[in-house]
Amino acid sequence: MASSPTIPRSSLALRRIALLEGLSDERLDLLAQHCSWHSVDAGKPLLMRAEQQGDVFLLVSGRVRVTTYSANGRQVTFRDSEAGEHFGDIAAIDGGPRSADVVTLEASVLASLDRAAFMALLREEPVVAERVMRRLASLVRQLSERVIDLSTLGVQNRLHAELLRLARAAGVENNQARLEPAPRHAALASQISTNREQVTRELNVLVRSGVLQKEGKTLLVADAARLESMVSQVRGDAG
Repeated sequence: MASSPTIPRSSLALRRIALLEGLSDERLDLLAQHCSWHSVDAGKPLLMRAEQQGDVFLLVSGRVRVTTYSANGRQVTFRDSEAGEHFGDIAAIDGGPRSADVVTLEASVLASLDRAAFMALLREEPVVAERVMRRLASLVRQLSERVIDLSTLGVQNRLHAELLRLARAAGVENNQARLEPAPRHAALASQISTNREQVTRELNVLVRSGVLQKEGKTLLVADAARLESMVSQVRGDAG
């Protein structure tokens, strides 16, 4: 991972990180000096699963994907992280190996804190520790729901659930949501543990039924309520 000496070690950059919101200028200045700063091109690995490395990364700008690969080479994607988020805290907290790979999706600027500095921050700033706990609890809920979906739903239903998640993240207005840019079929396949061909077939079915519309590089969820109903019915939580 290439480090750029031209990146300012500035507390202004750290103000973009949700985990650090509300910390004093003095604390942010100290953190900025403790951080290592990195400028990384798109498509580059940041972390590798099973490696022994405990730094926590703060994503100042850009976008990364948390993913891993099975023994037969199939990619399994857990989530994408946007600017302002952090990652790497699981290995920092328990001292174990990395639990997933992280790669950049866009050119990104990151700051990293070593494990000792991160653990000291948690001890000295209770609000930061609480945010970390809330985030980890949220991840447990998300992964639990995903395990249930993978265990009980077919490919078609898993795709519906993933599209609904993306629609909600993008924001539903007037029963519609715009996914810009449209998610790549291979990326959707890695999210729901299937292949690109099956995703393409199911997306075409949804387009023909009017749930989705393709508009150039945008995928429009044209009937979010219907999509939500489809997901609720198969999960058994309708009504």
